[in-house]
Parts: sequence; C-alpha cells; structure tokens
Amino acid sequence: MRKVSDIMTTDCVTVKPQDNIYECAVLMKKHDIGFLPVVEGSKLIGVITDRDLVIRGYAEKHPGSESVMTVLTEEVETISPDLSVDEAGQLMAARQIRRLPVVRGGELLGVVSIGDLAMREIFVSEAGEALSAISEQEHREPSYTH
Repeated sequence: MRKVSDIMTTDCVTVKPQDNIYECAVLMKKHDIGFLPVVEGSKLIGVITDRDLVIRGYAEKHPGSESVMTVLTEEVETISPDLSVDEAGQLMAARQIRRLPVVRGGELLGVVSIGDLAMREIFVSEAGEALSAISEQEHREPSYTH
C-alpha cells in the first residue's frame, strides 16, 4: 500500500507570517504555483492560495505591503504522511480539496496535490472525479476555503 509520504512534494515553497501579500504573489508567479503554506519555523499555521490573494487581499483593497496574516486561511485540512494514497484521494474528492499539507505533530513535511495523485497514475479516476467536482463547485458558487 502506497503512503502519502511516497508521493508528496517535500521541497515546498513557503512563507512566514511576517511576509507580505506582494511577496506571496511574486513567489507564486516565480514558481508557477497557487498555494503557499505559511510556517513559523517548521510549524504550519495556515495556507494562502492565489484565490485568497484576490478575494481577501486585493478585492478588499489591501495593499501589497499588507501582512500575509490578512489573507491567511487558518482552518486547514491536513493529513498524516502515513495515510494511504487511496485515503488521501478519497478525502480530496469528498472535501473538494486540490492540495493537502502533510503534517506530523504540527510540523509541515510536504504537500500532496491532485496532480501528485494523477501524475503518478495512482487513483487517477478519483483524482479526476475530485477535480471535476471542484471545478463544478467553483462554477456554481464562490468558496473562500480552497
């Protein structure tokens, strides 16, 4: 049985609470990503998505110099590195989540994404179903948690 630790991305780009919104946007552009874990040391305290920057940041007229804490999502679904890949895929599909921080004892170890599941041809149908469900949800109503 494959575990999340076998497929997760471990070289995550992260930001700190003292960083600002503009720095997040620059990192997202530079690394072609839309998701940044916010860590204090190695402890995960939340995440910021490109959508968070737009909806909670710029659309609320916060300047780029504003703290990441302004747009941070604190209530984040996380998973253990010991969880099976199948269980991770089912959780992502059920909760309509594209990316899950992998945490042990509050410490960020990595991130697993739908792409990680699909790229490794693991649970491809579930990853596809999750992405389809997420895309359908985004077209129906706004959500500020993903």
